[in-house]
Amino acid sequence: MKKSERILHMLKEIPRGKVTTYGALAKAAKSSPRAIGQIMRRNPWPETCPCYKVVRSDGTIGGFDGHTSGKSIDRKIAKLNRDGVRFENGKIDLDKYLYKF
Repeated sequence: MKKSERILHMLKEIPRGKVTTYGALAKAAKSSPRAIGQIMRRNPWPETCPCYKVVRSDGTIGGFDGHTSGKSIDRKIAKLNRDGVRFENGKIDLDKYLYKF
C-alpha cells in the first residue's frame, strides 16, 4: 500500500464527532502537513476515507475539495456539524474534539 493510501485509510480510525489536524495526521504518518493537505485534496474515496475530518492546528476549518472558501467549505462544515462537531467563533475546540492517533 502506498503511503498516501495508508494516510487516507488512517482517516477511517477517526470516530464520529472527532477531527484531526493536518499536523497531527502528519506526525502520526511521519509526513508533513503540506503533504497531508495535498493527499486530502486528491482523495479518491471521500465517502469512505473522510478527509473532511482534517482541520488546521488552530481549530479553523482549512480547505476542502481543493478550495478554502465557498460552497466546498460550507459542505465541510455541514458534514462536521452532522457528526456533532461544533464551531464557536469560527473554530473547533480541539481540546474537546481532537482525535489522537
